[in-house]
Amino acid sequence: MKHEILERNSIILLIGILLVVAIGGAVEIAPLFWINGTIEKVGGVRPYTPLELAGRDIYIREGCYLCHSQMIRSLRDEVERYGHYSLAAESMYDHPFQWGSERTGPDLARIGGKYSDEWQRAHLADPRSVVPESVMPPYKFLEETPLDYRNIADVMQANRDVGVPYTDSDIANAKADLEAQDNPNSDGVTALQKRYPNAQARDFAGNSSEITEADALIAYLQVLGTMVDFKTYHADAPENRR
Repeated sequence: MKHEILERNSIILLIGILLVVAIGGAVEIAPLFWINGTIEKVGGVRPYTPLELAGRDIYIREGCYLCHSQMIRSLRDEVERYGHYSLAAESMYDHPFQWGSERTGPDLARIGGKYSDEWQRAHLADPRSVVPESVMPPYKFLEETPLDYRNIADVMQANRDVGVPYTDSDIANAKADLEAQDNPNSDGVTALQKRYPNAQARDFAGNSSEITEADALIAYLQVLGTMVDFKTYHADAPENRR
């Protein structure tokens, strides 16, 4: 039998394996060099504001991704429960992405705007006060912990280094934009929303005396799934082929 040649000679078998892997890899990787991009750009998707980015870091720090996914598959039951299936473009500025692999809690890809800031605050402080069957631990300390954003410009620079299109102006105004987003009466709100279209500016955690980690996390949660208007979104629309 011809296959006995491979079975009896480890060197030939190794060469065969390497050859098959090389061909398979070339077939998968080579086309990427001849296309403009692997992610179709979608109108409305923008980089996170400094406050949202800080909230995302807290989300990662607290391990929220271990129990919550941010990936709605195109299965009927998931779409009916969570909304439109996730688009690759919605994660294009996530480093690392937060798709997750388990749903001890519900998927959060479309959580933005689903509940009020007050609900989010109550849920973080005492999850069972709003969801009796919840197994989530309390995170009340977040609203008692001032947000340390001294290095937010460096965080944005690190994200730019891996492809997020933050401009020099975005980075230079990082602290001012972060403070403006948590204060709707700030003179900097207009500049913030010019740099980050449709950014929400308000006191997310309800404590106007300081910006807390709860402010940042709620700002992040409230933007998830809100950048793309799925009432008007069509995959074949010209604005979604830019």
